[in-house]
Amino acid sequence: MTDPIWRPTPARIQSAHLSRFIDAIARAHDPSVTDPQGLYRFSIEQPETFWSAVWEFAEVRAARRGDRVTEGWPAMPGTRWFPEARMNFAENLLRRDDDGVAIEFASEGGDERYRRSLSWRALNRQVAAVASRLREQGIRPGDRVAGYLPNLPETIIAMLGAASVGAVWSSCSPDFGVRGVLDRFGQIEPRVLFVAAAYRYNGKTHDCLARVRELLPELPSVEQIVVVPYADPNPDPATLDRPAMTWNSYVDIDAGARPEFESLPFDHPLYILYSSGTTGVPKCIVHGAGGTLLQHLKELLLHTDLKRDDRFFYFTTCGWMMWNWLASGLAVGATLVLYDGSPFHPDGNVLWDLADELDIAVFGTSAKWIAACDKAGVKPRETHRLEHLRAILSTGSPLLPESFEYVYRDVKADVQLSSISGGTDIVSCFALGNPLLPVYVGELQCRGLGMQVEIRNDAGEVVEDETGELTCSKPFPCMPVAFWNDPDGSRYKAAYFETFSDQNGGGIWAHGDYARLTPRGGVIIYGRSDATLNPGGVRIGTAEIYRQVEKLDEVLESLCVGQDWEGDVRVVLFVVLREGLELDDALIQKIRSQVRANTTPRHVPARVIAVPELPRTVSGKITELAVRDVIHGRPVRNTSALANPDALDHFRDLDPLRV
Repeated sequence: MTDPIWRPTPARIQSAHLSRFIDAIARAHDPSVTDPQGLYRFSIEQPETFWSAVWEFAEVRAARRGDRVTEGWPAMPGTRWFPEARMNFAENLLRRDDDGVAIEFASEGGDERYRRSLSWRALNRQVAAVASRLREQGIRPGDRVAGYLPNLPETIIAMLGAASVGAVWSSCSPDFGVRGVLDRFGQIEPRVLFVAAAYRYNGKTHDCLARVRELLPELPSVEQIVVVPYADPNPDPATLDRPAMTWNSYVDIDAGARPEFESLPFDHPLYILYSSGTTGVPKCIVHGAGGTLLQHLKELLLHTDLKRDDRFFYFTTCGWMMWNWLASGLAVGATLVLYDGSPFHPDGNVLWDLADELDIAVFGTSAKWIAACDKAGVKPRETHRLEHLRAILSTGSPLLPESFEYVYRDVKADVQLSSISGGTDIVSCFALGNPLLPVYVGELQCRGLGMQVEIRNDAGEVVEDETGELTCSKPFPCMPVAFWNDPDGSRYKAAYFETFSDQNGGGIWAHGDYARLTPRGGVIIYGRSDATLNPGGVRIGTAEIYRQVEKLDEVLESLCVGQDWEGDVRVVLFVVLREGLELDDALIQKIRSQVRANTTPRHVPARVIAVPELPRTVSGKITELAVRDVIHGRPVRNTSALANPDALDHFRDLDPLRV
């Protein structure tokens, strides 16, 4: 599509943080910087000046203690940022201490017992209480504190308490099974574990303490358990074979207390996040406090245009990096809106209801949820005001062009729809939105400022308007500081830097996405490159097939893999159909015709097979790699990474694959 589906108004452009930032760069550094394209060029040509300017614009609370911005440039990995700086992540998120609302929380079904608003003053006091308790227990900088929790205010508070004392925070959502939690927490050995008594999903309450009792024998490092009485108002911590108490007993609030913040190096470990774990035990990715803060402030202020008085929502669990991204909204002074429960209980309007009720300005979700709303016939434009809604963010998988059209047709015409893409590896984005640029169907608006994102072909050559591997060829502050238990850095280097190298043998980050940079500077993501299809030696992104198949009303969702077949690769498509439908010859032909008419003959699946469900990771993403292993008779190395491992049984011993 050559015409944009949305353009920002002059008033929006004028009021955007990014417009003020461009003016500041032009006045102080380069008068030729007058637009987003010029600013992007400046940001990658003068990275030290750019990141220092972001620091000043965002008013980062830290002591610079020297003029050096980088040390070891351009080693990748190996470059250190702001090596003399001292700071504390939590201090930057707790700048406000007033009666304004810091957090709004709602749970599934609108249960008023758990509905809460938390002021900035109350947030500060509770963080101070948690930090004080942690210090009493001897928790010191570098110790691990973990949460096995839903998306609750207590989760944010516990994380900020840990960050205040310099402990490293890591979390799993309670829908992770016992093995999935042990694969993660067992590697990092937390000393304190925050857990929920229960959680709610799709109309049911699920006990958490029973799982915790299973975990503890294999987590000998845990010295203290804190039980949040959510979804079970009267939990009994005494049933846990470890020192344990309820949240209210642990958090002894002093009305006059303010948190005390440890002064720490810029790259001091803040978070441990985890790879999906579908190909083995999850990698433990350690992110530094300063890089995470600076990158998130850049993305929230400049790319998302989040304002101090905004209500900021992202539908996420605590096992997905978008929770960490959402939490950083506090550093802008915005109000976080947290939700726990199913986004489709009792129906597909529940999150749109929340947007209306709480005047949400920036609304984040997954591409799959937007597509599901479209399939379900949800039309908020006809039923909701959404008068404060200014931006919708989508990630988790490529946002299909039909979903762009759905949002502007059935949700709201005047809204910035930002498809964003990055990942756990960088706890942020490589490509995302821009409040000064138009939105084109199927495209991410731009590359992230300060991120030298390039598309490379198989020969390692940088290409434009061609598909290839998404790479980044210069260091950036939010690169992981390390992998856990990787003393020589070999696993870290192997994960990102073995595919390509620069002319001097230096590292180039290969992210594992199959993408294209458009002539206007937008980015199109076609899916994970390790799931790319290769029939006849021609690379095909699975998203191209999903786009066509999921246009059909009969198909709810689909999954596509390449099967080794007679010396080549053939495309096999699995579909989940609407209830009551069967996959007969007519529907198979309709699916193939749809793909053939809108792509190429190579995209047409050789086999189309119906299955009742698709396997998903615990963060909700369908896992093509696990299915590819199953149909080739290979073991799936880590089924504990899957939310529904039994779904793989539907892909075993399928006769049509042998025909």
